[in-house]
Amino acid sequence: MTPMIDGASGFHLERIPEATVLRLPVYQRILQTFQRQGIQTISSADLGRLAGENPASVRRDLSRLGSLGTRGTGYDVATVVDQIDRAFASTSPKPVVLIGVGNLGRALIHSKGFFHNGPTPVGIFDADPEVIGTTEGGFVVQSQDALEAVIAEHQVKIAVLTLSAPQAQGVVERLVAAGVTYLLNFASITLHVPSHVTIRYVDLSIELQALGFYQTVEERRRGGMSVGSAGILTSQTTMGRRTKR
Repeated sequence: MTPMIDGASGFHLERIPEATVLRLPVYQRILQTFQRQGIQTISSADLGRLAGENPASVRRDLSRLGSLGTRGTGYDVATVVDQIDRAFASTSPKPVVLIGVGNLGRALIHSKGFFHNGPTPVGIFDADPEVIGTTEGGFVVQSQDALEAVIAEHQVKIAVLTLSAPQAQGVVERLVAAGVTYLLNFASITLHVPSHVTIRYVDLSIELQALGFYQTVEERRRGGMSVGSAGILTSQTTMGRRTKR
């Protein structure tokens, strides 16, 4: 397969590792705050400290986007933000649909940060007659019957699922049949999809359960009790990020 090369910058999109893909938006969020404050440059040490990464990891991640830093000067904030935009194609937002306008769905729709730098919503959907027709975040909630038409009209490839687990599999099958190939799933269920479909799972209950586990580990360590040798993760380890391709 020929690597996809960004025309303006020359970096290979397909060679950017997943771990770097997950960290770049964190850097961008920090740098955009710096932009609003009028700060023009930042060192890898300062960016790493704010992002919870070591400077070497920051330099390695940003090197994937080209030669951006200058020894003794650091990184130009605006340039790095622009390069991350290029990597994520944020200058030409991709359409996304959200299915499930319950408490979590509403929270995401009204969140200022959720859709800020990523794909742009073109429709939100629900199956509840009492919810259909209401307005959330400037969008009229549509019936799930309209899913296929909206997907075809906007050539949607990305969908966010915030509906209940029993509904999720059936909705996903419709989405995939309509041409959606990238799913962000908040439903507490493992979905079955064809091999060409990518799913990212976000299960908040699992994340909370994991934190409770690490608290228990720390409490046992302090008490001098054995916790086995199962390779306990540290705060520097990325947790709860599961992808299926």
